[in-house]
Amino acid sequence: MKKSMKKLAGLGLTLAMAAALTACGGGDKTTETTAGKAAETAAAGETTAGSTAEGTYKLGAIGPITGSTAIYGQAVKNGAELAVNEINAAGGIGGVQIEYNYQDDEGDTEKAVNAYNTLKDWDMQMLVGTVTSAPCIAVGAESSNDNMFQLTPSGSAVDCAKFDNQFRVCFSDPNQGAASAQYIGEHKLATKIAIIYDSSDVYSSGIHDKFLSEAANQGLEIVADEAFTADNNTNFSVQIQKAQDSGAELVFLPIYYSQASLILAQAKQMGFETQFFGCDGLDGLLTVENFDTTLAEDVMLLTPFAADAQDDLTVKFVTAYQEKYGEIPNQFAADAYDAVYAIKAAAEKGGVTPDMDASTICDILKVSMTEISINGLTGENMKWSADGEPDKAPKAVKIVDGVYTAM
Repeated sequence: MKKSMKKLAGLGLTLAMAAALTACGGGDKTTETTAGKAAETAAAGETTAGSTAEGTYKLGAIGPITGSTAIYGQAVKNGAELAVNEINAAGGIGGVQIEYNYQDDEGDTEKAVNAYNTLKDWDMQMLVGTVTSAPCIAVGAESSNDNMFQLTPSGSAVDCAKFDNQFRVCFSDPNQGAASAQYIGEHKLATKIAIIYDSSDVYSSGIHDKFLSEAANQGLEIVADEAFTADNNTNFSVQIQKAQDSGAELVFLPIYYSQASLILAQAKQMGFETQFFGCDGLDGLLTVENFDTTLAEDVMLLTPFAADAQDDLTVKFVTAYQEKYGEIPNQFAADAYDAVYAIKAAAEKGGVTPDMDASTICDILKVSMTEISINGLTGENMKWSADGEPDKAPKAVKIVDGVYTAM
């Protein structure tokens, strides 16, 4: 069920605890913090921090570091690790160090639940994850029963924030669809739009459906709406031909980068030259093996993070990430980095202490997450509503000369 009766149960206790814990911290004023003020560089060595006199916070994380979506999970693992190291180097959460334990779910729901149980056996107190939507939903059913706080960096399906213990950093699929239509319309990128999407995938179809409903509000004409499925996702000649024949000025691709790379290559072979616009699933396009990256020139995607941005926080993050991991971070790394800093801000706002069990911490964070505001890599003055959704302005990037460039 949605966040309703469950949230009411124990609400009096939660509010009483939150009030008592925040009374000596300066009242109800919203906490403002900047992710990245913790330290200029993280301490070298192991991710897991040593014990202190006050104990440690046990922060678990789940995502794929093997399998077809490993590029996403590895980035989340690294981004969260970088934040943990910075926070620990600067004194931790309220002076207490963080222990960080990342488990591989291979993008599989059953393995994600197994990973969650492994972290529970480790006495996890808070969870960053999971990375992809289906495993996030599966783990959410377990974390809800346990009243375990769960913050996904990138699980964008609606049900990834179904229960009152679940929050997310990224936009939901419907929000991405609406924001894409709004961005295309407001910036007058095109008026005649073709769509190619995966009707068998909850991520793709969720974005597609909301894009369709918002397109009319933006004066966009959908001249072709072509689907494929997971059973037929290598030959896109029919969909491309229909888009070409429709006179589309822009093709919207609410899909993952692997299929997008094939569509771009086949469109080139068919002589179809137009604009292409996608969402965060296209992040990773430039890393596809044997893909001619010149085919991605001028491809646009709605994403909250551009590694070439020149603000101080992004420059600092990209520099530290490259030094530690030898590559340029993508938006998933940035989402995870912001997730850890959001947990720090909410824990400090609510007066969480490491001797509390996971359920007590969860009850506090459900409230304090709605009281913080952070300046992160993926948005300024990011806030969260009680339904777990982030409030931040959408951004878009364009691939220019083989790199993501802020639009």
